[in-house]
Amino acid sequence: MQQTLTVALAQIAPVWLNRTQTLAKMLEYVRQAAHKQAGLVVFGEALLPGYPFWLELSDGARFNSPVQKTLFAHYAEQAVQLEAGHLDPLCQAAGEHQIAVVTGIVERPADRGGHSLYCSLVYIDTSGTIVNVHRKLMPTYEERLVWSPGDGHGLQTFPLGPFTMGGLNCWENWMPLPRAALYARGEDLHLALWPGNQRNTELLTRTLAQEGRSYVLSVCGLFRRSDIPEGFPHRELIVSNAPGLMADGGSCVAAPDGTWLLEPQVGEEGLYLVELDYTRVLEERQNFDPSGHYARPDVLRLVLNPERQRVLT
Repeated sequence: MQQTLTVALAQIAPVWLNRTQTLAKMLEYVRQAAHKQAGLVVFGEALLPGYPFWLELSDGARFNSPVQKTLFAHYAEQAVQLEAGHLDPLCQAAGEHQIAVVTGIVERPADRGGHSLYCSLVYIDTSGTIVNVHRKLMPTYEERLVWSPGDGHGLQTFPLGPFTMGGLNCWENWMPLPRAALYARGEDLHLALWPGNQRNTELLTRTLAQEGRSYVLSVCGLFRRSDIPEGFPHRELIVSNAPGLMADGGSCVAAPDGTWLLEPQVGEEGLYLVELDYTRVLEERQNFDPSGHYARPDVLRLVLNPERQRVLT
């Protein structure tokens, strides 16, 4: 059996809230990763079309604000509708280059009426097929002003090379029960997607690796004040309150014993490649396996509702 897998972490800034141009940038990184013989390339949370950085900078909680309505409308127009084929170019690139792709998107799904937004993690396999869409269970703090709560449908794992892969969005990685659900489904390669910031990744990445005895990839975006495009709605207001660096990256990789394979990368865009050896997983499971010999299902068990939540049946 193949024992290794080369993974690529794409730490990039979006062409902010421009779906078409951000997707074009992502496709170039997919091509680069494939050229370097990676079997998987991963992008950060909500990268397509971008994280809602404006909320903290423009009185985002003001009820019935014309400013917030305009910005949300722009966000919704640029969000990803899978049913409309917005990810078709990414699927085509994955199939053409025989590389798996995981990315964060802002999803505007038809099965919830087509107007609300969800922070979703999408997995595209090496054939170019979308095989999983995980909607973030609980948006964090100001994110709740624009993102809706997801469900358990996407809490799944999938074989990739010698590994069993799963993933969560941002602060979901702090939630013990979603992690336990993925462990129970055999996860030994965990993807943690973030909008970016070393403060999120430098401690938790190694902790998750030791807890799950798994490889953990924390993949981040980058966002600078200069990334706010000209002509963006209410740009002057947002820029006047924005620090120079709102997301500094922090992408990194920890081994199953919690040691660094790639320390947090800060401040720059880049494509970072790491080779993972499955044998390391087996070695660390010898003394601790969270859903195997170190579990007590006669004492503690978890119930997962895997249904996609809809208002109409």
